[in-house]
Amino acid sequence: MSQLRNMSIILVVFAFVATILERTEAADHTVGDSTGWTSSAGAKFYSDWASNNTFKQNDVLVFNFFAGAHTVAATNKADFDNCNVNQNTNDIITTSPARVTLNRTGDFYFICTVSSHCQSGGQKLTIKVPTSSSSTPPSSTPPSPTPPSSGTTPTPPTSGGTPSPSSPTQPDATPPSPGSATAIVATFPALIAIVINLLL
Repeated sequence: MSQLRNMSIILVVFAFVATILERTEAADHTVGDSTGWTSSAGAKFYSDWASNNTFKQNDVLVFNFFAGAHTVAATNKADFDNCNVNQNTNDIITTSPARVTLNRTGDFYFICTVSSHCQSGGQKLTIKVPTSSSSTPPSSTPPSPTPPSSGTTPTPPTSGGTPSPSSPTQPDATPPSPGSATAIVATFPALIAIVINLLL
């Protein structure tokens, strides 16, 4: 009986650590790298940028752009394909840097809602977050924008919204999250010692 209890404790500890590690390993991706989020990049620029990056659930997209010049709207595939820029949505982010968390697996679609930036300027981006198991269908939960460092909190998108532009920051100015995963990994010996003491 005590062996079963000990095994249960071990499984709980490892499940907890695995969950924490998965959440702390999220990365920030600066959309367009040093070019940022702009309509002058060209039609294939953002699809090429996305194909050169690997995304996973809970990663954060950072959109850097000039205030009043651009927006970011998370949208569905049909609106993405047709550059349908519904200005009446509450989900347009107009401040920069706009931070959007990829909070599920599946496809994400982003466009700029300013004038013809999407259609003529190619200012649109699709991101694929793969599932860990191909048998699990993607969730329909929209991405969650995180507050920009300026303190302005954008409204989370429901069917696709965009952050609002504000003063740009250097595109590479958003560093990856601190290495909290490294700190947790460093505590493994202590966790193992606790588990061994529980087993004895």
